This record gives sequence, C-alpha cells and structure tokens, in this order.
Amino acid sequence: MRRAGLLGLALALSAAPAWAAVTLTFYAHPGARIRGGELLFPHAYVHASGSLDDTGDAVDWAAGFTARFPGPHLLLATGPGVVATPEARYVGEGRPYLRMTVSDAVYRSVRARADWWHGPEGSLYDLRRRNCISFIADLARVAGLQTAREPSMKPGTFLEATATLNPAAAWRESPPGDGAPPMPVPTPLPEQASAPLAVD
Repeated sequence: MRRAGLLGLALALSAAPAWAAVTLTFYAHPGARIRGGELLFPHAYVHASGSLDDTGDAVDWAAGFTARFPGPHLLLATGPGVVATPEARYVGEGRPYLRMTVSDAVYRSVRARADWWHGPEGSLYDLRRRNCISFIADLARVAGLQTAREPSMKPGTFLEATATLNPAAAWRESPPGDGAPPMPVPTPLPEQASAPLAVD
C-alpha cells in the first residue's frame, strides 16, 4: 500500500508543469569602438529570459533606450527617444551586472513601463539627463531594486554602484552544475511602477 502511494506521488509530480520563472539581467555595453563601419557607444540595457508561470510562454526580450536620431546635435539639444531591441550579438558582448528572478506580474510591469518610455509621454531623450541609464534605472526600480545616483553617462559605473546596493541581485557566475535560480528580490509597491520619471 505504501509503495503504491509513493508511486502515485511520483507520477503526480512528473505530470505537474515544470517550475517556470523569468530572469531579468541588466547589462552595460562597453561601446566607444567601431564595428563594421558603425560607431558603438556605451549603452545600458535589460534582457528578460525564461518562461511565464501562468501560461508557460517562453520569454526572450531585450530593450534599451536610445535617441531616435543619433548625432552630434544631441550634445546641445534634446530629441525623441525610442526603446530599441539590441541584436543578440550586441547583448552577448555586454557585461552583466545584475540578475534577478521576478514574478509574472513584475515582468509585465517592467514591459509596461518600457512601453511607456516608447510612447509619447516617455520618449524624450536627453544625452546627459535622460538616456539609456535613466531607462534602465527606472525599470530596475519597477523590478524592486535600489538604484545608484543619477543622472549618469557611464553605464558600467552606474550598474556597478547599483549592484553594490543590491547584493542579492549582484551578478555572480553560477558554479558548474548549479541550476538554481538567482535569489528573488522583493516585489515593489504599486506606486513605484506607475510614477513617471522626473526630468531635471
């Protein structure tokens, strides 16, 4: 009888859906170099991967905020911004600074906030005061992280300081064979996700 019960439990566990999670990773790209005739600037962006708990849908999304019309004019004036998806090679060349698992609700809040930055209310770009770092900082706060001082024009420096403020989410290479997910960060209060970012 006991053996049959254990067998039933094993079958039930094997039939249950696999544990799902979305992982957010915050990157800085070194930039300041030319590749294929294109000048690459320092940049910050986020990459989400994994799958949703409620639907099982796969997640593979990356985003950064940049000027819609790059050029030297941005040294003197603001302009329209756009949330753009970096290519896979570009993401792979970046350095990760923060990684955290988030709930479906937090992931969707992060995506909604990125959409706000892409829309008419949030798309103002200012090279010195409202740039890719401002975007990443805002999304990090929506995800429940503390962020370093802004404004900044040094993505790596900003993310390194932010990682220091969030040791549980600071990037660490996983030991070989360790498939455990990174430690989750507390869910933020609702008003953190909806408040617009002030522009100095």
